[in-house]
Amino acid sequence: MTEYFSLADSDVIGFDLDHTLCRYHLKETSRLIYESFARYLVEHKGYDKDLLNLTPATWDFCFKGLVVDLEDGNLVKLAEDGTVLRATHGTNDLSTEDIIKHYGPKREWGHFNSLNTTFTRSAKYYFYDNYFDLPGALLCGRVVDMLHKRGNEVNSDFWKDMVAAIEHNYKTSAFKASGT
Repeated sequence: MTEYFSLADSDVIGFDLDHTLCRYHLKETSRLIYESFARYLVEHKGYDKDLLNLTPATWDFCFKGLVVDLEDGNLVKLAEDGTVLRATHGTNDLSTEDIIKHYGPKREWGHFNSLNTTFTRSAKYYFYDNYFDLPGALLCGRVVDMLHKRGNEVNSDFWKDMVAAIEHNYKTSAFKASGT
């Protein structure tokens, strides 16, 4: 290894999304991540092309700490004790009455204890805890909306397609230069 590192000697430099080495343009990064996932769902899984159309207001839906409840397509924002503060079904806000209907009078999300103790992923939920994940929360909401529009039942099956989109877009072979 050489004693000095020169940027001029590098063709490509990659950074992590932990903001250690650079300041990211989250708006542009989120748009690119969303578009890559949505394009895969449209081109490979037969989802509606409408998933590719976004307005600037659409991004207001995204914020850290959302949990997608894969059993019913709800996205929930939780208090630190597991109380559902607000929720949507797809991208549509649930009323207080709807939240109580789904989560009971105490508005308790049933999987909170497993989320709070392990922070692992589950077949029943996915926790969107970082900026890299946020475009996926928006896409999940829009997929649930699309399933309703088609008259399809919303269940955790759509998540398999989401995982396939993630795997497709981040497999290491996608980053190899052609011919190598």
